[in-house]
Amino acid sequence: MLKNIPKVLSPDLLKVLCEMGHGDEIVIGDGNFPAAANAKRLIRADGISACEMLDAILQVFPLDQYDAHHFVLMQKCDGDDADTSIWQTYETILKTYEPNATISFEERFAYYERAKNAYAIIATGEERQYANILLKKGCVL
Repeated sequence: MLKNIPKVLSPDLLKVLCEMGHGDEIVIGDGNFPAAANAKRLIRADGISACEMLDAILQVFPLDQYDAHHFVLMQKCDGDDADTSIWQTYETILKTYEPNATISFEERFAYYERAKNAYAIIATGEERQYANILLKKGCVL
């Protein structure tokens, strides 16, 4: 048993987060994200929301301080009226741990291609659309 490790960070996920090096990327996928089809390493987190997962990861995971595109969301498709209010929650969580971090966006299919090269993809149970997050790991200073 360890102290101060968020309970949603499974042993497999902790191992992956520790293995990752500077510049490696990880995706927190919502329930609609094609995680299994695109993952080099798949971490199942069924029943866990993307917000809960993001909060837990950012407690132990530094973002890349040399790349402004260290927190990437999937851009909404033209004409899609999906509710993206979760993005404001993400920004609040992000600023709690990384006050100077910025959010960037990537077009849907470019996002999928980038996710294929990610170190790992976490498949959460998040039900809201456009709730996918790509994080680029930085260095512990």
